[in-house]
Amino acid sequence: MARNPELLTHIEWLGYLQPVGLVVSPPALADAQAFPSKNIIPDHTRFLDLVEQVTLEGERDPRPAIREFPRFATQILGWESADLVGTAEGGPVPDSLEVTLTEYNETLRPTYAVSEFDKTPDGDRKWLMLIQRVKLGINLDDTPETDGKDHRWQASPQARFERLLRETQVPIGLLSNGTHLRLVYAPRGETSGHLTFPVQAMTEVAGRPIFAALQMLLSAERLFALPDKQRLPAILAESRKYQNLVSTKLAEQVLAALYELLRGFQAADDQRHGELLRDVLKDDPNQVYAGLLRVLLRLVFVLYAEDRSLLSNDEVYQKYYSVIGLFERLREDAGRYTDTMDHRYGAWAQLLTLFRLIYDGGRHGSFRLRARKGYLFDPGRYPFLEGRGVPGLPRAPEPAHPRRRKAQLPHPRCRADRLGLRDNDGLQSRSGAGSLDCNKAHEAAWRADHDQPGGTPHRQACRACEVAHGED
Repeated sequence: MARNPELLTHIEWLGYLQPVGLVVSPPALADAQAFPSKNIIPDHTRFLDLVEQVTLEGERDPRPAIREFPRFATQILGWESADLVGTAEGGPVPDSLEVTLTEYNETLRPTYAVSEFDKTPDGDRKWLMLIQRVKLGINLDDTPETDGKDHRWQASPQARFERLLRETQVPIGLLSNGTHLRLVYAPRGETSGHLTFPVQAMTEVAGRPIFAALQMLLSAERLFALPDKQRLPAILAESRKYQNLVSTKLAEQVLAALYELLRGFQAADDQRHGELLRDVLKDDPNQVYAGLLRVLLRLVFVLYAEDRSLLSNDEVYQKYYSVIGLFERLREDAGRYTDTMDHRYGAWAQLLTLFRLIYDGGRHGSFRLRARKGYLFDPGRYPFLEGRGVPGLPRAPEPAHPRRRKAQLPHPRCRADRLGLRDNDGLQSRSGAGSLDCNKAHEAAWRADHDQPGGTPHRQACRACEVAHGED
């Protein structure tokens, strides 16, 4: 699948850090023209000179840490000394940034603060970011152990800092214990998110992309000099807006895909004179909705796994089982056979084959896919998806493997071919989208696991094409 290389750069370093909640999104970074520097070696060398080796309590081996944050801010991030309120050059932190917790007889106060150049209409300073230094090496997410006589607020450094940000209405913060730098975003009325940069990782050659990302987000240029739409506050806010937009679009696409599948099953049920869905509608009509939604969840799972090469890179899988490969063939066939797409039904057989393959596993030559089992792909949960128990449909032979479930054929004429998959857009309903040619389904069926008994899902898919075209 074609991907924007600039987006891939952001996806790479975000993948290393594994954000908790939403902090920044690759599209928002790209729109703001924020990209990690490719010539990072000189800055990285200065960073290595600044880092100190410290031995934490209870540990034998030293680890790198940033002990003097003001030095790091001026020498590595390019801030001016006066930018950091709470230092001799920047002046003291004002009382307005203190939060008193009367119920705990405690006051929360940032170590440093960074102000905007602009002021409020009342002439007061606007605050860009709060910075909190905590004990060296302390876990940022653990609640420290105290005796019963300590009546202060028992909360982790992360929870305390979030409370400070929300109470002062300064959504951006930087939390540091020396060994980690954590960018926290806690906008009012929304869930918070944070992104943690380990100092140890940033000292390594392999961690240079992480260091470059930190410098990209917190450099003086990104905080103070660039146009408003390209500065850090705008990037964080736009990331939230983009996520909301993506969620809305994805919900619309999933709903449209669900309706498309429902129409296909209704058409298949009509063709079978009500035999396909008779039992499930009689016993529990909600199972139809749940089963079709399960198909969409399976597709989302497979698309995510394929996009990150978590299933298989083998040629057999890529050509004959991959959902992304199926989409490419659907799109190609839609351009070549526009008028006859609604009369071809091979794609549903391939999808059912793939679902069975993920559940039961399979192999052919160098191709290996281990059985994943689990609730999501269990074919026994919604047997009507495969047309099991429908009079007139042939049954597959018993599998020889004792752990294999008894499998039957997918039902004919379910127009799941009309469910299209768009690059980077998740699921989307495509009226008249293409389908997998049945010859290809036959070839896929016989190319993989051809030496297994006739009850394998691959041969079932092959047989399903014959049933779908009335060749039985």
